[in-house]
Parts: sequence; structure tokens; C-alpha cells
Amino acid sequence: MKARISLMLLLLGFIATAAFSQNSETKKTDRIIRKDFVVIDCTITKMTDNFVEYSLPNETLVTELDLSKVGRIEFASGRIQTFDAAPQGEQAEVVMENMGASPKMERKQNTIAVLPVPYVNSETMASSEEVAKFAQNDIYSKLIDKSSNIFPLTVQDLRTTNSLLRKAGIDYKNIDEIPIEELEDILGVDNIVAAKVSYTLTENRQSSTYKSGETKYGNDKTKNQNYSSTTDNIEKIYKYHVYFDMYRNGTKIYTQTRQPFFSMEDSWKDAVQYLLKRSPIYTK
Repeated sequence: MKARISLMLLLLGFIATAAFSQNSETKKTDRIIRKDFVVIDCTITKMTDNFVEYSLPNETLVTELDLSKVGRIEFASGRIQTFDAAPQGEQAEVVMENMGASPKMERKQNTIAVLPVPYVNSETMASSEEVAKFAQNDIYSKLIDKSSNIFPLTVQDLRTTNSLLRKAGIDYKNIDEIPIEELEDILGVDNIVAAKVSYTLTENRQSSTYKSGETKYGNDKTKNQNYSSTTDNIEKIYKYHVYFDMYRNGTKIYTQTRQPFFSMEDSWKDAVQYLLKRSPIYTK
């Protein structure tokens, strides 16, 4: 009996340890994004008007960071706090000196970058990372294919664009929150394509019935043999709004929205191509 109780206690202890370990692995952390684009995943323990204290994962050591060096904090709860106010006095001189030494990209003249394209269901607000990257690649490919039509612009390689964005803690979910001037500094370009696709999805269900039959005679009896089958056809109807913006040196030079004529799943690509060809960077 004692052996059985000991075994049960041991099993419960193992389950509790596994559950704690799993919760620890899945626990979200806070994220500090410094003005020099260094990203720190951590747990924030204290915050004042002048500094923030944090500890790194699996560490108890607390580190203090001056808020003048912080650009944005993304809390584990989902709240985002930005720090745009410029410091004054001697503190401003120190910050400017530090920024001068930061890895700020020099903007390459006549270079255009394509941002990830948020793809959002406007009713459920659900987004798709796969389609966001696919749409970004679609615009990039169209620009590359028509490179002679956008001369003297050259297109920044997508690997370079996405790598720099990832280092800065930026993805398709928060790309709309970042000022264009900051994105141009991060990517080192003087031209940017920023698009967004929102949609609603409805389903049109239609049923069709097929009937066949025959009549047999024999021995003064009539026998009917009838067959029928019903098929459900579901048509998915996409209603798109495509938003398309272009920037040069922080200034918006082109902004348009368009609804594609067709309502198929990939109809948004037609709208993108239409808007791209009518943009000021495109020549026939």
C-alpha cells in the first residue's frame, strides 16, 4: 500500500514538473527595441520616467536601461509603448553621440524596398503570415520583371529587406505602426512600396440533384427503379480592398486603393498589378 502511494506521489510530481516546464517554455516575454535597433527579449521588472529594469530569460540578474535609448517596448500582454520624445540638455548630446555610433543604415540612392504585405480578414481581423510573405514576393517579382520600366530604381533583395526588419523586431503584424522615415533608415533605401490587402469571405452554397430511372415489365407487374444523387457546390466569394502606397525620402508620392473586378481567391494580384503599372515609378 505504501509502495502504491509513493508511486502515485512520484507520478503526480512528474506531471506537475512537466506542466511547469511547458508553461515556462510557452510563457511570453516582454520585448525592448532600442533606438539602435537592438532587440532584447526579457521580463521587465520595473519602469520609471527615466529607466527600465529587466532580466533576461532564465536569469535573475536585473539590468537597468536608460529610456532615452529605448524606441519601443512590446509587453507580453500585447500592449505597445513607444518613446519618440527627444531628450533635452546634456542628455540629448549623449543620445545623439550614441546614435551616431549606432548601426544606422546609409540610404542608397534610387533603391526601392518592398515591405511585407498585411493580409487581413476585415471581419475577423485574422491575418496570414504566409500570404503576407507571398504578396510581398509577388510585388517584388513584378518589379524585377519590369526592371527596365522602373529605371533608374533598383529593387532591394527580399532577403536583405526581411533580415533587416527582423533584426529591428518588425514583421507583418506591426509594420503599419513604424514611421516610413524609420523604415528607410533601417533598410537603407530612399524608396518604399507599402501595400495592404483586406478582404471579406462569403460562401454561396448550391445543390444539384441528378435523377435516373427505368421501368421493367413482366408477369403483369410493373417495377420502377429510380436513382438520384445530390451534390453540394460551395463557391467562395472574396471581396478585396487593396491599399497601395509609395514613398520617397519619407514623402508619400503615390496612394491608391482598388477593388479587383473578379471575386476569386487570388484576384488581389490583379489589383496590385493595375496599381503598380500606374504608379509614378513605372514607365512604359
